[in-house]
Amino acid sequence: MRNKRNVPGLFDDFFGRNFWNDVFEKPEWSSNPAVNVYEKKDHFEIEVAAPGLEKSDFHVDLKDNVLTVSSEKKETKEEKDGEKVVFSEFNYTSFSRSFRLPEGVDANEIKATHKNGVLKISLPKLETYKKQASRMIEIS
Repeated sequence: MRNKRNVPGLFDDFFGRNFWNDVFEKPEWSSNPAVNVYEKKDHFEIEVAAPGLEKSDFHVDLKDNVLTVSSEKKETKEEKDGEKVVFSEFNYTSFSRSFRLPEGVDANEIKATHKNGVLKISLPKLETYKKQASRMIEIS
């Protein structure tokens, strides 16, 4: 005998979910968007992937050598059929990510751009840091 709890049926598929969520489905992302950090020859680069957020939704702050990227977005959507509200949604999304800056970053020249849902932050290296070539240290 099969356990009915473990076997989804047509009835469960159709009635077990919220119909309006399927109709008005919106893209979702976790509360902390994905981040890439690169070290390049003359600068560091941070990429924050946050689809659906606009340039104006971001805040980038620098305090005590800690760079903080945050966002807060509030939305209210309402679909009406005559006078009856058939769907109402209050959406609130926020996140905050902090990065301690490595030694050698020129904090006065940090720049940020936003394009296609990706916030890019460029952290230029100080000239003295750029010129330091890496070398192998011999162990005696």
